[in-house]
Amino acid sequence: MANVQSLDPSASPLDYYGWELRRLREAQGLRQGQLGEIVFCTGSLIGQIETTKKVPTREFSERVDAALGTDGVFSRLIGLVLRSQLPSWFQPYAEMEAKAAYISTYQAQLVYGLLQTEAYARAVLATGEPDGLDGLVAARMERQRILEREQPPLALVVLDEAVLHRPIGGRAVMRAQLERLLELGGHRWMQIQVLPNEVGGHPGLAGTFTMMRFEKHPDIIYTEDVISGHMTADMGTIREASVRYARLQAAALSVEDSAALIARVLEDHYGDRAHPDERALA
Repeated sequence: MANVQSLDPSASPLDYYGWELRRLREAQGLRQGQLGEIVFCTGSLIGQIETTKKVPTREFSERVDAALGTDGVFSRLIGLVLRSQLPSWFQPYAEMEAKAAYISTYQAQLVYGLLQTEAYARAVLATGEPDGLDGLVAARMERQRILEREQPPLALVVLDEAVLHRPIGGRAVMRAQLERLLELGGHRWMQIQVLPNEVGGHPGLAGTFTMMRFEKHPDIIYTEDVISGHMTADMGTIREASVRYARLQAAALSVEDSAALIARVLEDHYGDRAHPDERALA
């Protein structure tokens, strides 16, 4: 095992986390195995986190804070650590997303990242065959913490109906994902609409986009291509995107009818009655 003392704590949030974990553990006179017993993991995992071979989770961080009496040091640091696991081109968007007061998005291919279950996110991220899949999944789940705030951003989401039918991860994963959409759609700060297939041509054919509004920053529109993302505050682009989004909302089903469609797809395509012979595999 590499000596964590050789790590440069200023190299990255993950390096700093590992360096601090070992420093504070040793200050308590605890071996890796002893700390592992206290926080319900193996000493090997402690060593892997100390040497940046594993990315810590928020749950782990909270347990370590309690075990070492570190007054929330690791619970505060974990957000930076997980954000650093995101692709470098995506990190600026994640930072702005965390500050947004209002988010409106049209999603043509996938469930919006803030609404994804962990299993769905893992299946999506695995398609790129990335290194550090666990870290990427944890980072995506960390983004969703903005929805747990006392005052979360107002989120307006339009999903193409194709998103509901695309079996990402298999039936069990999709069943849980659609159930999650129905659950989130019940919150006053979340509005989920489905753009039905029969609409045909519509203003979102050019692809997915997200608009964000802020209390202290200019509005931003975000788009992605195959390998990177793009943000702009150009007023002309913002106006064009706003018009397109308004038209998408008008063409989409109402919130109530959208929920009914999601529930119907859930039952017809991913429910037990749809595939009774596969119930044991779900």
